[in-house]
Amino acid sequence: MQQQQRRRFNQKPSLQDRLASFATLTREQASLLRSGAERDELLRKARQADDAADLDEWFARPSATEVTA
Repeated sequence: MQQQQRRRFNQKPSLQDRLASFATLTREQASLLRSGAERDELLRKARQADDAADLDEWFARPSATEVTA
């Protein structure tokens, strides 16, 4: 039985760029809405994107992969 090959492609913008763009766009959308659940949800997603970008940056550091005893 032949294994199926995964389709792979390179992302043009980096993960940092995509997360920053998503956070900015989401905040712009939230600024157009009145206070409420939908606006709060968009702002929460923007904060999550910022947190994910910070974590990605932290994991990319060489010191993050070092194991200390």
